[in-house]
Amino acid sequence: MKGYDYSSPGYYFVTVCTFRHRCILGDVVKENMILSKYGHDVEYTWYDLPKHNFHIALDQFIVMPNHIHGIIIIKDLSVGAGSEPAPTKKQHGLPEIIRQLQTFSARRINQKRNTIGRPVWQRNYYDHIIRNEGSLHRIREYIIYNPLKWESDKENPINWKKKP
Repeated sequence: MKGYDYSSPGYYFVTVCTFRHRCILGDVVKENMILSKYGHDVEYTWYDLPKHNFHIALDQFIVMPNHIHGIIIIKDLSVGAGSEPAPTKKQHGLPEIIRQLQTFSARRINQKRNTIGRPVWQRNYYDHIIRNEGSLHRIREYIIYNPLKWESDKENPINWKKKP
């Protein structure tokens, strides 16, 4: 959202797609997501993010064949601080956190593929600021049930219309 401070405390839903929507992260088999070794690298990197960003927590997350969905919570560090000094580490915003996810996972994937420097992710990503409990609940369900809807998902290559 133009002008919004993406380092502000809150819940953020993100979708990140692989470069050219290549299905390298795994397969949906009988409505269950089965991760490839690259999908495991992405999953590891996702859950490693709070170790590098003290001010975040992670909520629902899923790796799909050619994209990921997740909820990142940027904590309000001013609440309950009392007489404790404020943290002196830099608090990164959502764009930097997603950059870390893309960079670190791409590095791992490219080492395994022996393709150093090759793009793994699309440059941009989708984000949505979650503003209330109802929206949070719907997004969590969307993430959880995403593999069940893969056959009709617009990100599924079998659903792409061929140009004449």
